[in-house]
Amino acid sequence: MTNELDGKVAIVTGAGRNIGRAIALALADAGASIVVNARSNRAEAEAVAREIEARGGKALVHMGDVANAADVEAMVEAAVEQFGRIDILINNAALRREKPFSEMSYAEWREIMNVTLDGAFHCVKAALPYLKKSGAGTIVNIGGLSAHTGARDRAHVVTAKAGIVGFTRALAHDLAADGITVNCVVPGLIGTPRPKGQPEPAHHLLHHTISGERGRPDDVAAAVRFLCGPAARYINGQAIHSSGGAYLGG
Repeated sequence: MTNELDGKVAIVTGAGRNIGRAIALALADAGASIVVNARSNRAEAEAVAREIEARGGKALVHMGDVANAADVEAMVEAAVEQFGRIDILINNAALRREKPFSEMSYAEWREIMNVTLDGAFHCVKAALPYLKKSGAGTIVNIGGLSAHTGARDRAHVVTAKAGIVGFTRALAHDLAADGITVNCVVPGLIGTPRPKGQPEPAHHLLHHTISGERGRPDDVAAAVRFLCGPAARYINGQAIHSSGGAYLGG
C-alpha cells in the first residue's frame, strides 16, 4: 500500500496494546503522524511510539483518561502543538467487564459509560475544530460484537458499544457538511493477549467465524486504515464488521 495518509495526523485512544496498538502502527505505516494515547501504562504507550519511530514514522505519547474532559483537551492541545493539525480521530479506548446485571452497581455501570461513550464524546468535541480544518476529517469509532448479538453479564458493555453505533450514525449526519466522515469498525473474535488470570469473554464461546479461525488485531487495523484513506470518502455512517463472518446481520 502507498503512503496514502502522508502529512495527516491521527489520535488513537487506548493505543498501548492489542487493537489500539495495531491501529496506531497501521496508520503510521500509511504515513500519518500518531498521537499514542493510554490511560495508565506509559511503558506500553512508549513502546508503541518506539515501534512507529523505528519504522520511520512520527509519534507522540500522551497519557490521559478519555473520561476526563480536561485530559482530552490537553491531549488535543499537545497534538496540535507537536504536529500542527488533526485529521483523524480513532475512538478505541474502552473497558470490557463482565458481571451479572443483578449484581452490578450503578458505579460499575457508569465506569463503562464514562470511558466508552463519554470518552468518545469528549474526544470528538475537543478535536472537532481541527477535524473541520482538515477538509477531509475522519472519525472511526471502535464497536463491539456483543452490541449486535447481545451477551450475558455484559449489560453495561453491550449498551455502551450499541451507543457507539448510534453516536456514529448521528455524527455522520451532523458533520457531513464539514467534510468529516464518521464510521464504526466492529471487531469480533479477535485473538488478543489478556491480563494474567483474565479469561476470554464468555460470549466468545457462543460465536464462530465462517473459517473457524480467530482474527488478529491487524485485521481490524486494516479496515480502520482503509476508512481513513482517500478511497473511503464516500463511506459514511456505517458499522463495518471485521469478524470473519461471526456476525452476518445488517
